[in-house]
Amino acid sequence: MGFAINEITLFRKSAIGIVGAYTIDDLPYSILYKVSSGLTEVGEDGIPVPSIAKSWKIDNNDKTYTFYLKKDLVFSDNIPLTSDLINYPFSDVSIQRPDKYTIAFTLKNSYSPFLVTVSRPIFKSEFVGVGAYKVDDLKLNGNFVEFIRLVAVKNPKDIISYQFYPTQDSLKIAFVLSEISKITGLEDVSFKNTNLYLFKNTSVVKSIDYHKLVTLFYNTNDKDLSSKTLRESLSYSIPDSFSQGQKSNGPFSPLSFANVPGQDLYKQDLRHAKTLLDKYKESATQSAKLLITLSTLPKYKNTAQTISSIWKSIGIETNIKIVNEVPSNFQVFLGDFNLSKDPDQYPLWHSSQISNITRYNNLRIDKILEDGRQTVDIEKRKSIYADFQKYIFSDPPASFLYFPYVYEVTRK
Repeated sequence: MGFAINEITLFRKSAIGIVGAYTIDDLPYSILYKVSSGLTEVGEDGIPVPSIAKSWKIDNNDKTYTFYLKKDLVFSDNIPLTSDLINYPFSDVSIQRPDKYTIAFTLKNSYSPFLVTVSRPIFKSEFVGVGAYKVDDLKLNGNFVEFIRLVAVKNPKDIISYQFYPTQDSLKIAFVLSEISKITGLEDVSFKNTNLYLFKNTSVVKSIDYHKLVTLFYNTNDKDLSSKTLRESLSYSIPDSFSQGQKSNGPFSPLSFANVPGQDLYKQDLRHAKTLLDKYKESATQSAKLLITLSTLPKYKNTAQTISSIWKSIGIETNIKIVNEVPSNFQVFLGDFNLSKDPDQYPLWHSSQISNITRYNNLRIDKILEDGRQTVDIEKRKSIYADFQKYIFSDPPASFLYFPYVYEVTRK
């Protein structure tokens, strides 16, 4: 490994607790960005700005990206950063290095999210990066990272340690037992019959995770959910607020340059939802009772129950089914998807994609998504994604519910 994997007990008590199973190759970006940087940096608005690269140009019909590197950067082992040490593992990309501080990538086709792609941190080898910290210690459990310690490059006394846990419950127990002094990304603060808010010398800060969107996905190939009228009815039944997070007004983060406020057509209107439901039943010669199976991840069970209660009030019976992953077949699935900083959602909604779990097939949306990922100009992309929001609301494959609250818990 190249790291000293020695005694770590001393540092565990001051560690930050994180839930999840991560290998060396897929550590959270919150850690990676402390150790290195990418050619670009991307803010919450999704607009790339210079990072390791001081500037860039795009030419050859938006297929060639040429980056000009800063000349004063060194890796944590004191080796200067030069173009020959940038080693993104791209396939189907031609790379040229005209000089020590210039690198050019030529793509087969124009791909506007490329500037976000190259925001991924660069490493010379293992975790040797150009960030403010370097990896000082690492412990594995099989292939998974159990503990990692970072030390500031310029100040060895500045130490950040991370301890990884498999579940939210094990993370909370570790905090209560003082194995860790801080928790990040906690989904709720309940603990047994009490609440972490009530613990002495404990600070709890609530924030909104704008990188995850809790969503009702409709199987558009289902005999009932293939009806646009029924999907519209369900969309109008969705509450205007959720206790678990901030209500979404569409498929994008409200911070994204692509988001157009006020486009959400589906403010809750139960009378109109009932009218559309009756219209669907008439056209489909549907019996008086409609039964929908709502598959949900365990953590969204309460949300599923809320929605089920509303659907019952307009004449829909619901069978709630708890699942641990996206089902291979479903009527309605309550889950979430991760939002990239780039607004491109081609993999989720384009009819050609296996990851299109709703089996959505809308030629207009296909064309918009294709244009969105092939257009570099930000202002033109804003217009394209405004159309995307407009037309995906007019033929909804999903209802976008909320961005979940997350909690940071710290022992003072």
